[in-house]
Amino acid sequence: MTPYRFCPLCATPLEKRERGGLPRPACPSCGFVHFRNPAVGVAVVLVTNGQVLLGRRSRGGYEGQWCIPCGYVEWGEDVREAARREFLEETGLDVQLGPVCAVHSNFHNPNQLTVGIWFWGRVTDGRLQAGDDLDRVDYFPLSEPPPPMAFPTDLLVLDRLRQNPQPREGWPP
Repeated sequence: MTPYRFCPLCATPLEKRERGGLPRPACPSCGFVHFRNPAVGVAVVLVTNGQVLLGRRSRGGYEGQWCIPCGYVEWGEDVREAARREFLEETGLDVQLGPVCAVHSNFHNPNQLTVGIWFWGRVTDGRLQAGDDLDRVDYFPLSEPPPPMAFPTDLLVLDRLRQNPQPREGWPP
């Protein structure tokens, strides 16, 4: 399903037309084609002494469920800056980002597909406190995340961390 029924450029009713091998909403008048693409999400993985920092969602469809602190990349924002901003908003901690920890396509919500990028993080400043979309933040053993977890891809990331908690020397600290 597309959010558009009418062309956002000229207001003509959209029709389905094949483009790139898929039926897409297209304008028969001005030629606009709506390509529905996934949003980009970012997260920061903070592991200390075999424990990972997780946050509990405070609202929305995932309220009361746990996740690796995350958020969306804003239009025109660099993915690394978005990860640092979101992590600070949700945890009160400023971080230095390391290498990419994981990248996954997220299909758990068919109405809002995303591509997630998880970065390794190292705390540089701040005080741990829940904020923005989280009402609680805490460290948990990699082998025992609290139920329920909000996002299936976070479980994939945690599973990978249990198998190989350090991608290369120096990360995580």
